[in-house]
Amino acid sequence: MNQNNNLGQLKQFRWISIVEAVSFLLLLGIAMPLKYLYDTPEAVKYAGWAHGLLFIAYVFQLFYLTIQMKWKFQRLFLYFIAALLPFAPFAVEKQLRKEYQF
Repeated sequence: MNQNNNLGQLKQFRWISIVEAVSFLLLLGIAMPLKYLYDTPEAVKYAGWAHGLLFIAYVFQLFYLTIQMKWKFQRLFLYFIAALLPFAPFAVEKQLRKEYQF
């Protein structure tokens, strides 16, 4: 794979990382309180659905980049764990931006 395509895939992963993190925060900070405090389960249904799709996109892109960029297992593992923590994908995005300087 050529360098320009790798850069494009990295940029795409950065954006997926940011959007996935925001969706997780919306799910935890807005949708869940609406469900349990105001008996509005629809908020969790739709926010959860969106977050689930973004999480899947994040994981697929992570595996794809691990193969293409020949990342070590440690990076794959850390970036996967980051997707499970509310603010960690922002750190992933920041690290990629710094490391690949875009």
